Amino acid sequence: MKKNHLFKMFSFIILMLFLCFIPLSCAKQTAQQGGEKQPGAKLRIGVSLMNRQHDFYKDLEEGLKAEADKEGYELIVRDADFKLPKQVSDIEDFTVQKVDALIVCPVDSKGVEKAIQTANKANIPVFTADIASEGGKVECHIASDNVMGGRKAAEFIGKLLNGKGNIIILDWPYATSVLDRVKGFEEGIKAFPGIKIINKTDGGAQRDTAMKVMENMLQAHSDIDGVFAINDDTALGCLSAVEAAKRNNIIIVGYDAIPEAREAILRGSPLKGDVAQFPKEIGKKAIEAVGKYLKKEKIPALVPVEVTIMDKAYLEKEKASPGGK
Repeated sequence: MKKNHLFKMFSFIILMLFLCFIPLSCAKQTAQQGGEKQPGAKLRIGVSLMNRQHDFYKDLEEGLKAEADKEGYELIVRDADFKLPKQVSDIEDFTVQKVDALIVCPVDSKGVEKAIQTANKANIPVFTADIASEGGKVECHIASDNVMGGRKAAEFIGKLLNGKGNIIILDWPYATSVLDRVKGFEEGIKAFPGIKIINKTDGGAQRDTAMKVMENMLQAHSDIDGVFAINDDTALGCLSAVEAAKRNNIIIVGYDAIPEAREAILRGSPLKGDVAQFPKEIGKKAIEAVGKYLKKEKIPALVPVEVTIMDKAYLEKEKASPGGK
């Protein structure tokens, strides 16, 4: 009887310990599913890129990753693939995960506003890189000085045209970065009163669309002397249309200086120059801004990154320099 009694007592103790363990285990699992950071875990930064396959964003991601690795942050990167609903869904998912900070490269500056406000309500600090949001609370925006870039493009094409001629702008008026580029270009071209902007139209920001738009422009205007393309996909699509039409006297200026555009400049094509951005630096500075904020240090609302013009002479010099490509 004593043995039976001891066995029952022992079984009861084991059962009680087991029942006590279950709530603790479930609580831990729930916390992990809800995204709550465990003691000693890395700070997690959610990143929503406009497009992960684009050369510019590949470099920007490389800059983000290098600096995040250096600081010991965990980077969670999502690709919006130029689709606003996908970006909104990704931002909402990051909010549910309760990441420590968000870096967003908006697909649509206005359309992303509500998603950013959702993160704001969850007290997750939001940072934008390359392209700004038109709404929601953003702690810091890190981007190229696009107004200056537009001015540099205007000065470059103005000098190549000797201050005279007709220009079209292949636009994409859905991103603040592009709005700034075009604003800077329109301001800069005023220094050349002999140059007239005869058309400004949406080139779609992608190569195939830009090529078709440029084909239409060539049919509508026989007197085009120059084109300002708001990114290199636009510039390269425009270049294909110009070369196919044998209108090689048209001067094209692009924006981004991706490898394919650099090659086109070096071979002496109608693409004569490019405004070069430094996306790795943008990525680096974005992580730096997040780090300072999380350490309760003061940060500016805007961190501008310089741009420069790359023409054939610049690229040849770069290629000939030690370590040049």
